[in-house]
Amino acid sequence: MGGTPLTALNIAAYPMEKLGPETLGQILAGGAATAAQAGVAILGGHTVEDDEPKYGMAVTGTVNPLQIVTNAGARPGDALVLTKPIGTGILASALKKGAIDEAQIAPAVRWMTQLNDVASRAMVRAGAHAATDVTGFGLLGHANEMARASGVRLRISAALVPIHALAREMLALGIAPGGSRKNAEEHARFTNYANGVPGDIRLLFSDAQTSGGLLIAVPPDGLPMLLAELREPHGLASVIGGVESGAGIVIEP
Repeated sequence: MGGTPLTALNIAAYPMEKLGPETLGQILAGGAATAAQAGVAILGGHTVEDDEPKYGMAVTGTVNPLQIVTNAGARPGDALVLTKPIGTGILASALKKGAIDEAQIAPAVRWMTQLNDVASRAMVRAGAHAATDVTGFGLLGHANEMARASGVRLRISAALVPIHALAREMLALGIAPGGSRKNAEEHARFTNYANGVPGDIRLLFSDAQTSGGLLIAVPPDGLPMLLAELREPHGLASVIGGVESGAGIVIEP
């Protein structure tokens, strides 16, 4: 939304007797390294005993109230830019099932561990009208939130959406998270697929993402700046469609 994180508190639920302090230390070290990368100071935290490990941060930061980018400002004529490939949910399921190994999922992990800070700063400078992250509801779920909040229709070209390598191959084997399949059932209510959009692509667009990218609605005069800041140095931008009058989402081949 254009904010700058400043401080964080660790929050961990952890079975100390079962997994031991060493693993918890590695988890906290990973969080600390990422916080440092984002310029965030960790002030402390809270840990509770739990049979299922959980870890996250409560983050505090600042934002210019005149530059907050919500999901409610997309306008007809805006371009839609996606900053990370999709398919992480499918690949994570494939890894759990032994269909791929850690080396094969490593490129997707590098994307998941890429912060959205560069894209956030660039979209503010480019005058973005709206943005949303792409996480558990998948590309279509979060895109629909933007369309509904903005009172517009989003038109997306399937061929332009970046997809992680091996994701379609895993779908061909029948591998996909249950959450992604449930997403697809829900998303069919507001998505109009043109003839020629394959069935696996339809499921991919509903795949639940972990640490996905940003979906940004940017005006035509701001698009060159956004692409210049994200594409060349970082490879973080794909124009996947546009915004028009209407409602819902249209997916073209």
